[in-house]
Amino acid sequence: MIIQRVVLNSRPGKNGVPVAENFRMEAAPLPDKITDGQVQARTLYLSVDPYMRCRMNEDTGSDYLLPWQLSEVADGGGIGVVEESKHANFAKGDIVTSFNWPWQTKVILDGRLLQKLDPQLVDGHLSYFLGAAGITGLTSFLGIKEKGHVTQGANQTMVVSGAAGACGSLAGQIGRLEGCSRVVGICGTDEKCSILVSEMGFDAAINYKKGNVAEQLHELCPAGVDVYFDNVGGDISDAVINQMNQNSHIILCGQISQYNKDVPYPPPLPPAVEEIQKARNITRERFLVLNYMDKHEASILQLCQWIKEGKLKVKETVVKRLENIGGAFQSMMTGGNTGKQIVLISE
Repeated sequence: MIIQRVVLNSRPGKNGVPVAENFRMEAAPLPDKITDGQVQARTLYLSVDPYMRCRMNEDTGSDYLLPWQLSEVADGGGIGVVEESKHANFAKGDIVTSFNWPWQTKVILDGRLLQKLDPQLVDGHLSYFLGAAGITGLTSFLGIKEKGHVTQGANQTMVVSGAAGACGSLAGQIGRLEGCSRVVGICGTDEKCSILVSEMGFDAAINYKKGNVAEQLHELCPAGVDVYFDNVGGDISDAVINQMNQNSHIILCGQISQYNKDVPYPPPLPPAVEEIQKARNITRERFLVLNYMDKHEASILQLCQWIKEGKLKVKETVVKRLENIGGAFQSMMTGGNTGKQIVLISE
């Protein structure tokens, strides 16, 4: 059987911005028969995420991420439907997911790497399992629960950078649901700011490309900042930390402004900002959602309940067809979309 797949065509360089041409689509054979323990599935959805930028380097800079190899198929979060199974846990027609789904139209996978999904949990919106009801939602929810120290009735102010992205757009809403009294987002266009306030329930949003971020933060967070969900790092985070209160907390989700730079993760703060962090006893700990596997199932159920109740609004940018996945990746890394970036492979 001949299938289509997408491989890493070239590396952008540690400091380079990825482009669609870093990927290449090609035809490849898929074995006609599967062996015991294997599952053949047709790919439905693939996820593109900022962390994948690290996987484009020869050295990911992380002990839990393996680099993609040149001319080898890329992989990431994916969802598919089982077409043939020789694994006891799966049958034809089952909807399954994996963190390491190859970017191919059809796949053969070890059944031990797959998880069966219940479409009813998301009212049939299967792509949500790659976003709000998947690893993205878990990152936002558990980041706030484990590192945010949000307390009902404590009148806390939360700031979210990268607020229109997959994690950020959820984090602000979850912060509110968990008890924050004021939520302010930072993003890159007026349109995104408008969506955050009118659709996502943020109290206010700052376009960092317009005006002085520090001045706007001071105006919009008169009581200071208690919780900072940091998706970007860099100058924006420095401005937020300057406004943070004593004993406040930074949820270190991602550092997208630093992904194209050869610096350690998490990148060090400038000396003056680090001095503020220490003097005010601001926690800034690396958060890794995979360290909380025992809490994933209950957390997914909570996220799905909020989605069904309309309390958690989901934004997706859906791109169709496998050949467009490189362009989708480039768009995400340059801030061209709102919410979770999903690629629809087949329906």
